[in-house]
Amino acid sequence: MKRSNCPISKVLDLVGDKWSLLILRDMLFFGKETYSDLQNSDEKMATNILSTRLEKLEQEGLISKHASEQDKRKKLYKLTEKGIDMLPILLDMIVWSAKYARDTHIPEGLVDKINDDRNSVIEQFKKTYE
Repeated sequence: MKRSNCPISKVLDLVGDKWSLLILRDMLFFGKETYSDLQNSDEKMATNILSTRLEKLEQEGLISKHASEQDKRKKLYKLTEKGIDMLPILLDMIVWSAKYARDTHIPEGLVDKINDDRNSVIEQFKKTYE
């Protein structure tokens, strides 16, 4: 449901729940691309929630679903350009967490890299999806 024409509200309409952002995180940072990969995240998302969120992300154009070339019964989820473009938001969340939630697990040096040259970090991640 559309809340308003506010740009922040528009993003929240797409990914304003915890699970959608975690799916995008797993795909962007950990290269997860199958249902079982995503189901085995540390947060232990319920299967019905995972299914619903994957459908929504696909409908919104953030991910796409394709049959695996090795096993046509197996579905692979890939980030679209729209999904990859969520990366800067997630990087900003990492920087914020490093500052205010110190008990998080952030790879050593990542925050410094983001702060020093954010654009090269973004480009480096994007290259993994070309």
